[in-house]
Amino acid sequence: MAVNAIDRLVQLFARLPGLGPRSARRAVLFLIKRRESLMLPLAQGLGDAAEAIKSCEICGNMDVDDPCHVCADSRRDETTICVVEDVADLWAIERTSSYNGLYHVLGGTLSALDGVGPEDLSISDLITRARFDKVVEVILATSATVDGQTTAHYVAERLAGCGVKISRLAHGVPVGGELDYLDDGTLSAALKARRAV
Repeated sequence: MAVNAIDRLVQLFARLPGLGPRSARRAVLFLIKRRESLMLPLAQGLGDAAEAIKSCEICGNMDVDDPCHVCADSRRDETTICVVEDVADLWAIERTSSYNGLYHVLGGTLSALDGVGPEDLSISDLITRARFDKVVEVILATSATVDGQTTAHYVAERLAGCGVKISRLAHGVPVGGELDYLDDGTLSAALKARRAV
């Protein structure tokens, strides 16, 4: 029975991003060796989080409160909404401490290959927020992939009649990047998005 429990744990860990079967086995062994100090508190923490975490009904962020801490913060700029594909993107932008507006999580990108259409994303909720809230600008912060670009274009078309400014994150040369190592698409985007100095 213990072997089955360990194998099951390895299989579950192997489903996590960045962990294959070998890494999962190492992680499980690490936890088993530290059962009292790490494994049991981790199991308790996962159980507590599974019960407490919910999706914010306003923006789609994951938090223990609804509305989430971002939507509930009265110091946030209510005139801008940053549209992201996933909660991970929202957290990434928050880590920069360079944006103080609100967010809207789409829940993915449009993808004909994967069968994801507009009705599968929270685009309608975004349009409602843009129409009836104090929103002045919507920032499209989708990825620079084909699906991300397609989604941004579709959302921009849907927002066209809402009377809000629509902007897009800049794409191009990353900070610390050397031109010789960049792909043609990134260099092309950087040239098109150039600005005066």
